[in-house]
Amino acid sequence: MARYATALAGPEATYRSIDLAGRTGGEDAAGLVSLLYAEASRALKSAAWAAEHGRYDVKSERVTRAIAILFALESGLDFNAGGEISRTLSRVYQGARSEVVDASLGTDPAPFLTVAATLDEIAGAWEAARRA
Repeated sequence: MARYATALAGPEATYRSIDLAGRTGGEDAAGLVSLLYAEASRALKSAAWAAEHGRYDVKSERVTRAIAILFALESGLDFNAGGEISRTLSRVYQGARSEVVDASLGTDPAPFLTVAATLDEIAGAWEAARRA
């Protein structure tokens, strides 16, 4: 019974997990990277909104999600095949995580939006390369 009570205690989290699993089910690795960029950007924009509106519980959850995604993006880099691009992206992800952690300590939404914009820009380049 406890298993069901736990699942029902967080219906929004359960829905998000199912939704993400559904969106990634048929994706290739490049498609998954695109989804990760989009989800990280969404999380950071939500964190900005939460910071601005004093919703620190939401901000904390969204910051945690964004940081986890940034770690996932970095862990997926292939430094042998990717060379300098992989090293550059690694530095970008590390810097982004640092900015997000620093921003999480305050109430200014701007740093979250700046990192989201950077990720959106990288995502656009990723999509262009993917389609080429």
